[in-house]
Amino acid sequence: MKIYTKTGDKGLTSLYTGERVEKNSLRVQVYGAIDEADSALGIARAFVDSDDVREKIFAVQKLLPRLMADFASLNREPTITSDDVKNLEAEMDALENSLPPLREFLIPGKTKGGAFLDLARTITRRAERLACELSKTESVHESDKIFLNRLSDFCFLLMRKEDSRN
Repeated sequence: MKIYTKTGDKGLTSLYTGERVEKNSLRVQVYGAIDEADSALGIARAFVDSDDVREKIFAVQKLLPRLMADFASLNREPTITSDDVKNLEAEMDALENSLPPLREFLIPGKTKGGAFLDLARTITRRAERLACELSKTESVHESDKIFLNRLSDFCFLLMRKEDSRN
């Protein structure tokens, strides 16, 4: 089987559920931005010094294909659930409790891993903005929007954790 299928040569792509949509549709832009965030998280994982942060990044990366599938599907129950949101919030609470109170704005770049985590945060914010825009005209699962919102905050906390080592 070849990597190229030629099915997208005319600017259309298939959603996970089979519908054909334009490659620049807002739905495709949302899961494309999540894919970019996943790549940024992968780079961060390759550069962080903390094994704990690396493990937390990897754990959340395993959820992102499900999140992308939710946005690439129509008329299906979400695979990202309120339990996934609660689990991420519990991870965030533990991270935040392990860090000193934040007293100033942070400037990314203290560490390579932290800088890439901040990049993942900003890409996730873009995905969230796109998802909010999409929800004005199409069905978007509430759990997916909430998860995106939490994910950007999680990236921020991971950046703080990584940067606190130096």
